[in-house]
Amino acid sequence: MAVLQMQRISICALKKNRKAILEKLQSMGVMEVSQFLEEDEDFRRMDTANARSSFEKAAASVDRALDILQIYAPEKKSMLSSLAGKELVDQKRYQQIIGDKETLLRTANQIQSLDRERAEQKSEILKLENSIESLTPWLPLEVPMDYEGTTHTEMLLGTMPGECCLEQIYSAIAEKAPEAQGVEAHIVSAGQEGTYLTVFCLREEARQVEEALRGRGFARPSQILQQVPAAARSEMESEINSRELKIEEIEQQLAGLGVSRESLKLLADYYRVRADKYEVLGTLPQSERTFFISGYVPAKYTDKLKSALEGRYDCVVDVEKLKEDEEAPVLLQNNSFSESAEGILESYGLPAKGEVDPTAIMSVFYVFLFGLMLSDAAYGAIVSIACGAALKKFPRMEAGMKKSLKLFFWCGLSTLFWGVMFGGYFGDVVNVVSRTFFGNQVEIPALWFIPLNDPMKLLIYSMLFGLIHLFTGLGIKGYMCIKDNRYLDFFCDVVLWFLFLIGLIIMFLPTDIFASVAGAKIVFPEFVNFLGKAFAIIGVIGILLMSGRENKNFGLRIALGAYDLYNVTGWLSDVLSYSRLLALGLATGVIAQVVNQMGSMAGNGIFGVILFIVVFIVGHTLNLAINLLGAYVHTNRLQYVEFFGKFYEGGGRMFNPFKENTKYADIKED
Repeated sequence: MAVLQMQRISICALKKNRKAILEKLQSMGVMEVSQFLEEDEDFRRMDTANARSSFEKAAASVDRALDILQIYAPEKKSMLSSLAGKELVDQKRYQQIIGDKETLLRTANQIQSLDRERAEQKSEILKLENSIESLTPWLPLEVPMDYEGTTHTEMLLGTMPGECCLEQIYSAIAEKAPEAQGVEAHIVSAGQEGTYLTVFCLREEARQVEEALRGRGFARPSQILQQVPAAARSEMESEINSRELKIEEIEQQLAGLGVSRESLKLLADYYRVRADKYEVLGTLPQSERTFFISGYVPAKYTDKLKSALEGRYDCVVDVEKLKEDEEAPVLLQNNSFSESAEGILESYGLPAKGEVDPTAIMSVFYVFLFGLMLSDAAYGAIVSIACGAALKKFPRMEAGMKKSLKLFFWCGLSTLFWGVMFGGYFGDVVNVVSRTFFGNQVEIPALWFIPLNDPMKLLIYSMLFGLIHLFTGLGIKGYMCIKDNRYLDFFCDVVLWFLFLIGLIIMFLPTDIFASVAGAKIVFPEFVNFLGKAFAIIGVIGILLMSGRENKNFGLRIALGAYDLYNVTGWLSDVLSYSRLLALGLATGVIAQVVNQMGSMAGNGIFGVILFIVVFIVGHTLNLAINLLGAYVHTNRLQYVEFFGKFYEGGGRMFNPFKENTKYADIKED
């Protein structure tokens, strides 16, 4: 377990080499830029906001073009393609793409332009369809909708609410405009949504007639065409067909541009890398001929970085140790097994300054406890085989995903181990299948014991594993005290608690309460009982006197000691938390047995075999999924609350190097 030692590296070089040095630092990806030199009359920072913004916009534009291509020329991907990671591209191809970037950018703009044109065509079609829908009630009309009538007559075109008859229309006119003569009304169509009608009257009486009708809800149509409605609809339908053909043509063009997809991906990454470079460039203090850059580099990379720069450029590279009060970023380094659990630690918080990296120890307990919770050999084999196959098939998968799959691979092996120890293979499927379908029960014996037959035994061992876990956490706290030369803290906060807790355990084990739970009476020699009482008394007195040692007031010190002594209830709560090992282990086995019993209910006939296979697959898939999630959540909780609570605070900042943050591909170094 290790937090890599960081060193501050400062580089002063000629301004003419600025671009090359930045690109070298970015390609190596081992330096986090953290400037400490302020601006003065000699060193100034340049404004790169506009340049960086233009590169970010170009990258976003190409990303949008790629999203559009995915709609009209989708890539064929398997269900597991997300595990494949980024493609590895050689420098020659990458340089070709960069050389052709203007053409490719025009292609990206063309894709977006075609997509906009298609959207516009769809919008126009929607408008035409709405127009046709609003025109439908007027289709029986055989004259243009804007027909003005003759020299002496006028046509009023409009709608009235609800379903009206001619008698109601004439009645409204007679009531409000009795002097109107020669009025003739025609209902074009009618329905619940309204009545569509034309009214012919003398031109000089048209306003009176219209006002009379308005009293009953008459309204002019919102859309008045200069054509006969049927002809207008035919023309609109023809235009819709024309626009749909245009859309098909655009979609074919977009599908044809799918050949540029891979090149566009590299182009987007190019602009993204350029934007990052200009962001850093804007932080560099620069004089007329030189520039300065500083940051953090893991100590194991400083010599490599220094030789790479000094051997090629005229520059001065200064490496110095960190100051006492300097908070450096955190980068973890663990062996292949333990690094798989680094994501678990990062989710809680990286080590703060002065803290140790607990990943190596935590990973052992994590895998051990996870397997104990799931505890079915078949489930463990499935998880390990699936994760191992994915790791083998996709060697370039993203680092975080790779760590997670490696962790579940080891957890699967642990589950397989505990399944063999407890005799769980899809629950009791061997017993059920042999008894139901072959008439002769075959049983695979457990190498240790079967938890369902002896749950209290598993509870006792769960508590024992929990105590080991908690004592290990307290031991790490002691190690941190010794490492920091805090020997008094080591004695008062670690040794005294060990004495107190061990004394309580020795005193508790011979009691009737423990005997009733464990089903066995433990009898210690008298000197062991005396030793337990002595440990407990020394621990109590020591904690009472020393927990508040920083306070000079004796009464307050005792009060603080008594309050700290009360934390023994927290220890009891933490130990009881490990009963979840029993609960989840039993849940896995019980549900698996229920599934097997349900599957065997139809007997050993053809139907019984089919039912068993269906219930077996569905039931055990759900059981595995649910208990896999439960084991993950509760194992995390045991680390975060019980284990870390004894020694770990976290709060460190993750190392964030200046590197090529690409989205689609990694560029192979020459």
